[in-house]
Amino acid sequence: MIRSSLIIAFLTFSIFASAQSKIGTIDTDYILSQMPEMEEVNKGLEAYDKKLQQDFQTNVKQYDTLVKTYQANAESLAAEARQESESEIIELENQIKQFRQRAQLMMQMRRNELTKPLYEKIDAAMRQVIAAEGFTQIFHAGGNNLAFSAEEYDITEKVMSKMGVEPKAAGTNKE
Repeated sequence: MIRSSLIIAFLTFSIFASAQSKIGTIDTDYILSQMPEMEEVNKGLEAYDKKLQQDFQTNVKQYDTLVKTYQANAESLAAEARQESESEIIELENQIKQFRQRAQLMMQMRRNELTKPLYEKIDAAMRQVIAAEGFTQIFHAGGNNLAFSAEEYDITEKVMSKMGVEPKAAGTNKE
């Protein structure tokens, strides 16, 4: 009787032990900041930002030219020509406002485009660590939803190791 109770207790414990979750965390933003490829991404973003700034400046110069021409000739223009110039100025002004609003979105889209292969690389390495160590759940440590995680369950450095990424100087290390 005692022996069968011990066997049942052992089996029950074994089932619960094998069914437990192994939860880990990862800080993908930290990994991304440590990847050497980010230097190229940042250069690409700077070049794209310069192009956007040039386009913006071209529109502003065109707007300034239209306004100066209008101001210089407003009194000598016929009512129809004046109204056409005013409409052209207003349209260009609206285009400039829209461009300002879209520029931030365009930069974010460009950043996503340039970093997508890096996130895919991180994901592949993370999946290797998960498979090797039997994790059942991984939380993003950089998010606002994680209240606490013991460092022993943080797979960030293991993923970096799988990718061959070495942490940079102490000033840029994970906090």
